[in-house]
Amino acid sequence: MRRVFSRAGILVAATGVTVVATVLPASAHVTVQPSTAAPGSYSTLVFKVPTEKDDASTTGLDVQLPTDNPIASVSVQPKAGWTYKVTKAKPSKPLTTDDGAVDEVVTRITWTADPGSPGIKPGEFDTFTVSAGPLPEKADSIAFKALQNYSNGDVVRWVDVPQAGAAEPEHPAPTITLTSATATAGAEAAHTTGTATAAAAPQDSDDGTARTLGTVGIVVGALGLLVGGFGLARARRRA
Repeated sequence: MRRVFSRAGILVAATGVTVVATVLPASAHVTVQPSTAAPGSYSTLVFKVPTEKDDASTTGLDVQLPTDNPIASVSVQPKAGWTYKVTKAKPSKPLTTDDGAVDEVVTRITWTADPGSPGIKPGEFDTFTVSAGPLPEKADSIAFKALQNYSNGDVVRWVDVPQAGAAEPEHPAPTITLTSATATAGAEAAHTTGTATAAAAPQDSDDGTARTLGTVGIVVGALGLLVGGFGLARARRRA
């Protein structure tokens, strides 16, 4: 019985630690919404940037747009406390829209916190909005590789492109899946409903879920320690 209690305590504590270690960091990815869009459509892209460091703020975001499947029209929503720079280049292959041939496309957008601005402080997140379209019609997905710059000089490279059937990479690039208009409409409706619910909640749903799971992990770990301590106390009394 003593061995059973001790092993159970160790197992439960380890499970709690694993939950905390694996769930919480996943919520700190740089992401883009919507997660799905219809090929050939125009979409408002929202890049969500959380600061995952405890001793530095996010002071810059560099988003790279695809060059193999360029997007003809891209515009940036101004953001208080930040300046942005748009880099353009000639498309890698001929590109035409309803307005005619496109001579240059946006390949990079760089946001920089204004001097004296706190940027995105530890424990906070912010969003950066772009209007883009028409989205590529001959691609399954679009990856927007991003560089997150910190006030201490660190740079986190969100550039790993997720592969179908493979585990999520450590630093996945923000990615949109291109799917049919019907499927996209359903996904957007679900996203709108989720957004409305999140607006009524005190915190972002993703962060709330991560914190809830983290709390569960901590509680489970504490229970494991109590079970292990109970088993040890019984063993000592018998001795």
